[in-house]
Amino acid sequence: MKKFFLILTLILFSANYVFAQGFDWNSVKNFTKKPLQTEKIIATEQSADNELTKSEQANLLYNENNLKNAFEILLTIKESERNVQDWILLGNILQDQNRTSDAIFMYQRAIVLNPKNYKPYYNLGNIYLDEEKPYLAVENYRKANKANNQFPYAYYNLGCAYLKIGELKKSKIAFLKAIELKNTEPDFHYNLAYTYKMLNSSELAKQYLGFYNKLMENH
Repeated sequence: MKKFFLILTLILFSANYVFAQGFDWNSVKNFTKKPLQTEKIIATEQSADNELTKSEQANLLYNENNLKNAFEILLTIKESERNVQDWILLGNILQDQNRTSDAIFMYQRAIVLNPKNYKPYYNLGNIYLDEEKPYLAVENYRKANKANNQFPYAYYNLGCAYLKIGELKKSKIAFLKAIELKNTEPDFHYNLAYTYKMLNSSELAKQYLGFYNKLMENH
């Protein structure tokens, strides 16, 4: 699955123009839809000499974007023998095919095997937010953050989910946490600027919009 950020189409305005016109939801950066998997398997001379397990083969094929063969190998693994990584990869591939109900099932199976793994919660949150189910998205992003409080994109997406339901103060806290963990991501600053504007904190909104513009200059 290609790794990229999907964002809403948007024209970049100067700071003065943005605040003169005001923010609206269509000008807010979208949440990050990039699904997570487990650690990559990297092909080396040593791994070529040793036979890879089916899980490792599937992981390697997945990272080479050979989703069809990765999926076929994963299906040959008995359900009782699949590990968390297998279920996550199955979910990712099915999500890529827009088979969201099946993807949800796979991520839930990963959670059953390891409730402390943050990745399936994060991926579920992405599905629910994409399906306009922000309350379910919030629930899963919060679980992802509880399992791993050092992953900035789960906090960012949580902030986007809170925006959807009008929880501006909670959205602000989530965006601030995302920026604390990674302050070089322009979208984090942009959506925090939007949130501050909606909270009638214009000076802070201008400040974070300024950070956004500076980061965009370096992109």
